[in-house]
Amino acid sequence: MRDVSHKRHLAKTVTWRVIGTIDTIVLSWFITGNPLMGLKIGMAEVVTKMVLYYLHERIWFKINLSKAGVVIQSRKRHFAKSITWRGVGTLDTMLLSWFITGNPFTGLKIGVSELLTKMILYYFHERIWYRIDYGLMSRK
Repeated sequence: MRDVSHKRHLAKTVTWRVIGTIDTIVLSWFITGNPLMGLKIGMAEVVTKMVLYYLHERIWFKINLSKAGVVIQSRKRHFAKSITWRGVGTLDTMLLSWFITGNPFTGLKIGVSELLTKMILYYFHERIWYRIDYGLMSRK
């Protein structure tokens, strides 16, 4: 297994948050019809999502998904990480959107819309970071 530093996880957290926030702002603006509402929802997520994402990264780093000593293929692991992160992220988005707009259905619409866009974006984010050596002490 690769040695991973906290710097790497922090860098991944920041890059993903930039991508995720832009996606949330655009989707929220489109769904509410109000650019200010989209900005409010996107900015509210910055702190909660960075904390949740960092914790998600740390948990997945500690999970050993191996079968008889053979590490699960990176694409499958990245897909599984995408699914678990999307569950956490969507719940956070729905609750924040509901709180900010005062409408549970708006929160639900924004959360459901994010499911597809964020899953695709997150998968590619994981694939790109898999090829980057930043924060790795060694790569096997």
